[in-house]
Amino acid sequence: MLALADIASPVRAPFTFFFLLTAPGAALAAALRSLDPLSRTVIAAAGAIVVDLLVAQGMLALHMWSVRGGVAVVTALSAVLFLLPLLQRAYSRNGPDGADGGRRAP
Repeated sequence: MLALADIASPVRAPFTFFFLLTAPGAALAAALRSLDPLSRTVIAAAGAIVVDLLVAQGMLALHMWSVRGGVAVVTALSAVLFLLPLLQRAYSRNGPDGADGGRRAP
């Protein structure tokens, strides 16, 4: 929020850096629940760095670089990554054809 609101504070840079690493990392870790904890941590940390770098590269390539925009895009991607496993579980629980599991009434 400090970066998005452009609040001048000495803790803005460390908090923004912490958020840019933990938000995508936590979202990826939630999506990788089937792995053991050490593998999940390593892959989530590497994935967080990859997400941040891809966002930065995309913004630089499109000549749209801004700190606020980068934080907003990483936030949106992290939210999507976090919600995907929840949607997948809901979809697998209800089945592809809805809550009846694909059964049709005669």
